[in-house]
Amino acid sequence: MRDVTLVFTYGLITALATGLGALPFLLVRTVSGRMVGRLNAVASGLMLGASFGLLAEGTRFGGWQTFSGGLLGVLFILVTNRYLREHHAHPGSSGGKEDGLRRMVLIVTVMTVHSLAEGVAIGASFGGGMALATFITVAIAVHNIPEGVAISAVLRSNGVSVPRCAGWSIVSSLPQPVMAVPAFLFVEAFTPALPYGIGFAAGAMVFMVLLEILPEAYGKGSAREIGTITTLSMIAMMLFQKVVAG
Repeated sequence: MRDVTLVFTYGLITALATGLGALPFLLVRTVSGRMVGRLNAVASGLMLGASFGLLAEGTRFGGWQTFSGGLLGVLFILVTNRYLREHHAHPGSSGGKEDGLRRMVLIVTVMTVHSLAEGVAIGASFGGGMALATFITVAIAVHNIPEGVAISAVLRSNGVSVPRCAGWSIVSSLPQPVMAVPAFLFVEAFTPALPYGIGFAAGAMVFMVLLEILPEAYGKGSAREIGTITTLSMIAMMLFQKVVAG
């Protein structure tokens, strides 16, 4: 029971971190695109470094199993993205408030679905020990902050108060603690499934970074700056894992 509570707490920390993205809007109406790009670059580097740690851990339990799990993670992101694009990415019919409402619903929905894979990543990472679980949690928490900024930017521009921006940002990440617990229990009960779970988490995170987070970062800043920040963040995360793991 103690382990389950700890897993849920780690997942809840990442969800609460999303709410931090609303804090800048206490001071300003909007946050510059360049700053959002930098935050996404930091998050991308941390998530890539953490994912490589996951893959290294997974191969200890089975190479092809980890690869298979990674493939499933990639397919999961592809399927959810396609579903959201087909069912929610319709242009507003009349603009104005209706279009603003559509954008608000769309971004919260997209972030919520993506949180499913991140929740699985948190739960599965506990199979590799507390150090790995901490790395993954920190990486996802940092990644969630610019997500919160993105959500809050859309909501705030449509007149939503800052506290509600924070609240909706947190709601979008609630699947993380919810999914972390069953993912943890599954790999605990079925040890042979551990490399599949770890591979799934790593594959989903890496593909999400390459498909969405990094392209958005490059769209908001210079390639040299974004590339440098991402690379240094990734190296820092990998070195941190190495030092703590001893």
